[in-house]
Amino acid sequence: MASPLLSSPLALLRSQLLPANALRLFSYSLTKGKVLFLSHLSSFGLPILRRFGDSPLIGLLQSVRRFQSFSPMASQLKESAANNPGLHEDTADATKGYFMQQTMFRIKDPKVSLDFYSRVLGMKLLKRLDFPDMKFSLYFLGYEDTNTAPTDPTQRTVWTFGQKATIELTHNWGTETDPDFKGYHNGNSEPRGFGHIGITVDDTYKACERFERLGVEFVKRPDDGLDNSGLEKATSFGAIMTHDYYLVRISLLNS
Repeated sequence: MASPLLSSPLALLRSQLLPANALRLFSYSLTKGKVLFLSHLSSFGLPILRRFGDSPLIGLLQSVRRFQSFSPMASQLKESAANNPGLHEDTADATKGYFMQQTMFRIKDPKVSLDFYSRVLGMKLLKRLDFPDMKFSLYFLGYEDTNTAPTDPTQRTVWTFGQKATIELTHNWGTETDPDFKGYHNGNSEPRGFGHIGITVDDTYKACERFERLGVEFVKRPDDGLDNSGLEKATSFGAIMTHDYYLVRISLLNS
């Protein structure tokens, strides 16, 4: 059963601050005696933080601090197993060599998508695999230095699958010229599922200014939603959209 002290700020948010389908989640962590707010904007682009006034935030802070004073969870890391039912901190030895290798997107037109990921985002094409019998191709992209990649096709495949956090673009042949093909579900329209990929940059504002010059479609600019509520760091990210309507979050490394 939820603690009334914990549910109080959440109830406050729901009753006073949340427009329908605008803010999917507003959470806080209690770490080292400080309150850290994180906002996850629905589909990124809604400047809803202008709805936040001083009084609701002050009340929210007071409720959280009261909860912090009495809760044994305040002495635990938010990421600890004690605060995350179902989490196993002692993972099996068999998984020690595992790592996140790829995220796959289906795309309509490889010419358009390769232009976006290479020219706009600066990714390199690590490997291309074609399957003529099944009429589809795979394009693996990432931020690795391809000058060090093997030239032998088999060795390059092995090298590619050894890289972390790559993007796999899947092209089913013919979609680029099919007038009846309407595109793929991007996960951010109903029913929602997949959200976005994230790119870290050295300067969010300069990156977004460049994207603007390149004609990239924005879902959220870094300043969207900023006000005087003290939540600037939680909102100063950008979000852009690919030609297949997938979202790409643009964040500063230390934000």
